[in-house]
Parts: sequence; C-alpha cells; structure tokens
Amino acid sequence: MKIALFSDIHANLPALEAFFKDLDNRKPDATYCLGDLVGYNIWPNEVINEIRKRNIPTIEGNYDQGVGRTGDDCGCAYKTDLDKSNGEQSIAYTNSVVKPDERKYLRTLPSHIRLEYQPNKEKFNLLMVHGSPRKINEYLFVDREEKSMLRIMEQADAHIMLFGHTHKPYHRILKDEKGNFRHAINIGSVGKPKDGDPRGCYVLLTLDETFSLSKSDSFKVEFVRFEYDVEKAAKAVEDSPLPNDFADMLRKGV
Repeated sequence: MKIALFSDIHANLPALEAFFKDLDNRKPDATYCLGDLVGYNIWPNEVINEIRKRNIPTIEGNYDQGVGRTGDDCGCAYKTDLDKSNGEQSIAYTNSVVKPDERKYLRTLPSHIRLEYQPNKEKFNLLMVHGSPRKINEYLFVDREEKSMLRIMEQADAHIMLFGHTHKPYHRILKDEKGNFRHAINIGSVGKPKDGDPRGCYVLLTLDETFSLSKSDSFKVEFVRFEYDVEKAAKAVEDSPLPNDFADMLRKGV
C-alpha cells in the first residue's frame, strides 16, 4: 500500500498543480493533506477548491485555523519585527480575499487523522497532525530531544507520526523502552519550502505485510521533490499587496 502525504501549500497554486501532476503519475492508494492551505500567496480559494474537488482528507493547519475564524493571528512564531509585520500583512490580505464558502470549509477541518493498521499480527497506529499532537502550532524540528519526541509520540499512542508546519522534511527513527521503533516524519512543504531547496516536497509511504514495530526499516519513506514554476508564484506575490520578501523566500526555498 502506497500513501501520499502533503502539507503547507500556502495558497501556492502553481506548486499544488505541479504536485498533483506528479502524484497522478505515481498513483498512490491513498492521499492525505496535513493542512495550511492558505496564507503567503494569492490563491487561497483556488487551492482550497482543488483539494475539495479531489475529496482529499485534510486536517487543519494553524493558518487555516486563523483564517477560518477570521482571526488576525496565524499562530506563527516570528523571530523579528519585520517577520511579524510581514505575517500580519499576510493574514490580513488572506482574510480579505478568502470567500465565505471557502472560509466555512476551513472551519470544518479536523485537528488530526488517526489510522490503525494490522497488516500481520501486529497492530500499529499512524497519526497525522499539523504541528504536534499537543498543539497545532508546535514546531517539531529535527533536533528535538529524543526523550521529548518519544514522550510526545507515546502520549499520543503514535507508532508512525506524520506532521508538517516547519517546512523542513526529515525522518527520525526512535526506539522506545519496550524495544519498539517509532517513526517521526516531517513531510516538508508543497508550496513554501524552507530547507534551502525551492522545489516542492511531499512524502510517499509504502507499507505492506512485512511491517513490524521491532524492525527499524520495515517500511519505505520516500521524500519526493518536484519542480514547479517558482517564478510565476514569486511574481504573483510581487504583483499583489503581499510583502516582496515572500517572493524572495520562494526563490531561495527559505
């Protein structure tokens, strides 16, 4: 079974269209979206409706939550006054262009999706969240202390935990006190990468009857990078009321 997971489109329609083209060629058995459909670019309504059109199970991102409630806070952690000012302009712009039906859709999104599998005699749980199981906007970076990451996963009863929010993909394999392996997987960002690679990113999981909690490599995790028209997305920002800094970030993948 092949499962595709993507996140953090952030109103970048050219990136989403390129993602769907790549996805259609790979033909996964199931596809899930981990949120943050809107913010930072000019196509929030179009992105929402493309995902709705495909009936993709989707969870709420922090930006979706803010815009869905017509709030002035996206729940983002800005490090500088400039970043904060740019962020305020972004959510104000997004709130001004999102249509009522699309805003209503954002309010219907669940906070997480949990799946239980039993491909053999072992049961295991796959948990999808946006930031973390504890908080929609908690950042789980790759350098999170191992004990802390394990505690988060154990409290959430997650053997495979998939999340986004940081826009930086990684896969960490952790061994718990029972000797079982748990997998923390950040699936990266389709529309606003921040790992120095401007290409979009998503994850393909391949699971079959050989999966075992006692083996660290019993399933396949593939980080898929795809090209899209970055310049079209960047130029759209520059031709809008949004800060030009967002265009530079797209070009640089930061």
